[in-house]
Amino acid sequence: MKTNVNDYDINSIIEMAWCDKTSFDSIKLQTNLSEKEVIKIMRSNLKKTSFQVWRERVYGRKAKHAKI
Repeated sequence: MKTNVNDYDINSIIEMAWCDKTSFDSIKLQTNLSEKEVIKIMRSNLKKTSFQVWRERVYGRKAKHAKI
């Protein structure tokens, strides 16, 4: 994981992750963070219920996984 992820980066990552049209591959190209790392950031920076809602939205969503 990036060693110096600042608050601005975290906010940008969260915004990209919430966007339905932005795939995890696109996030990886821009931030060099894997899907697991993005999930970890989301889990640690969102309220529990917000994280659960987000996970339900992206689970199996084709737009979030460019290879599918």
